[in-house]
Amino acid sequence: MIFALSMNNAQERAKRHIYNSEDNARQKIDSTVAVAQKENKFVFLQVGGNWCVWCLRFNKLTEENADIHKVLESNFIVYHLNYSKENKNEAVLKQLGFPQRFGFPVFVILNKKGERIHTQQSDFLEDGGTGYDEGKVKTFLEQWSPEALNPENYERK
Repeated sequence: MIFALSMNNAQERAKRHIYNSEDNARQKIDSTVAVAQKENKFVFLQVGGNWCVWCLRFNKLTEENADIHKVLESNFIVYHLNYSKENKNEAVLKQLGFPQRFGFPVFVILNKKGERIHTQQSDFLEDGGTGYDEGKVKTFLEQWSPEALNPENYERK
């Protein structure tokens, strides 16, 4: 049983390469923020590495679940911020308030100005098994969207 689970995790990691340890993360984040400003979206940073099974599972969910993909694509510009033995991006993570303290993946949301507005520990979005709870993930993304944080939606008229 343990061998089968280990093989499954190894196969899962071998299939995906979503993080690039050679990226200049600061430049990539800055360019992502610029796109977010133009498109009136926020930035969704998924911090982790290709070594992280849970990182790959989250990415797979966001690609394959049509509802979640739509919410993510409509509200965020996504960047996969690498954390690996090859490149821990420590200076960038320091600027983001050390999100790695929550484990991996960890999600950081930046507003259109590039300011960190939320850091989300990923285990709160899990389903208690080997994946993520689709409802929790969708709700999380909706609650941190630009529309949800638009003050005009909460002003008395």
